[in-house]
Amino acid sequence: MTVAVLTGIAFVSVLGVMAGAARPRRSVGVADFHVAARTVPPWWNGAAITSESTSAAACLGTAGLIAIHGSPMLWYPAGAAAGFVVVLALVVAPLRRSGTYTLPDFAGWRLRSARLRRFTTAFVLLVGLAFLVAQFHAAGVVVRLLTGLPPWLGWAAVAGAALAVAYGGGAGSVTSVQAWQFWLKLVVFLGVGLVCWWAAGSWPVPWPEGAYRAGGAGLAGTGDPSLPGVLAVLLACALGTMGLPHVIVRVYTSKDGTGARRSIVAAQAMLAAFCVVPPLYGVLGHVHARDAAADEIVLLLPARMVPGAAGELLTGLLATGAFAAFLATAGGVLVAVGGAVAACVPGAGARAFRTAVPAVLAAALVLTAVSMPGVSVALVLLGLSLSAATLCPMLVLGIWWRRLTDAGVAAGFVLGGGVTGAFVLGEQVGVNPGALTSCPAPVAVPAAFAAMVVISLVTPGRLPQGVGFMMARMHLPERLARPPAYRSSRQDDRWS
Repeated sequence: MTVAVLTGIAFVSVLGVMAGAARPRRSVGVADFHVAARTVPPWWNGAAITSESTSAAACLGTAGLIAIHGSPMLWYPAGAAAGFVVVLALVVAPLRRSGTYTLPDFAGWRLRSARLRRFTTAFVLLVGLAFLVAQFHAAGVVVRLLTGLPPWLGWAAVAGAALAVAYGGGAGSVTSVQAWQFWLKLVVFLGVGLVCWWAAGSWPVPWPEGAYRAGGAGLAGTGDPSLPGVLAVLLACALGTMGLPHVIVRVYTSKDGTGARRSIVAAQAMLAAFCVVPPLYGVLGHVHARDAAADEIVLLLPARMVPGAAGELLTGLLATGAFAAFLATAGGVLVAVGGAVAACVPGAGARAFRTAVPAVLAAALVLTAVSMPGVSVALVLLGLSLSAATLCPMLVLGIWWRRLTDAGVAAGFVLGGGVTGAFVLGEQVGVNPGALTSCPAPVAVPAAFAAMVVISLVTPGRLPQGVGFMMARMHLPERLARPPAYRSSRQDDRWS
């Protein structure tokens, strides 16, 4: 089994680096470097977006939660799909017309505040680190469980491949890698799952019954089988998707606004196809591997259901698909967050990007080393909850409400982020946050919206100049209101 697993890991890592390095590197502006020169076709962009969304949480954690807690967890895969509906309805067209391709860029442009831009970058960094640590921990689980080697080898494999892809060509490299990795993941996970289903030897396979009842929950409400808990997770996923830096930047990798909207629609269709995977493994795991930890259930199924060399081969294929998931998400987050951090250094260009990317990666590795490995979906949900309580209100109000001020956004960040942190800290020390749910989103999101609205209303003097022009630019059709020049159009902004 060890040979099959290591071969699969090496295959997907080397192929990912080669695919990323094949992108052209010369005579491309730094901004184009961050948004793949805005030349990605909608169906290819949709595959890349879906690949980022089907991360370690979808491949391992969600299926494990379904196996352990039963049918209430079946709603978890629907959260991301709902999030893309919200993004399509509220964000895609206005954000593209604004001409800003990162969340800090949007905050700085819309509120005319350099300080708020840096503050927004801090939350983008926190959300990105949560996603990166989730991928590294899940990679460590695969390596430790299937080969007996130290988990840090899994972290190193994903980190090294993601760094090579990011340096190879930025968003262009990552998009190429993510798109083909989506199809690899879909074929591998569906194929292995169907073989395991056939090997079960009985029809129908017993369904994991469950009920919406009060129960223990993990980090950020993960695994809470109560109805309020499930609804809270859906809220965090639906609104948190809007503020994910590696999703928002995809608005600009298409040629125009129509292509961007078609990319999101394509991502929804592909995500719907992949949503079959967690229930498939969850049902099988409920019967054959329920005694294992949530992150380990999917990995243990082939060996338990198909004995001998065939089971080892299937396990190796699963390891290949899992590392494709880790690399796809890690690469996308690394480029998006690294680009946002680098943009805080005026005039630094490609040099700042080269410095920011390894710095973000190093911070994620340090956090992985000092944190306890757990359910990967919990870390992803933590990132989504923080995004929903901070970046989502800033985007929604910034796009649709002209009276928003920088002071209001800062207050919303502090309150939304503070409530989220308080809930998570209370869960860690054993404090029950209340009968509603242990997930912070139902409390933190309304609090953040309210703070932004109230503080904006009491600070009308901080309303940015030209707000009417900015609102018109975001909401008029593209043919009537051309976006401001992208930074890639500047002659001194070159990558070579």
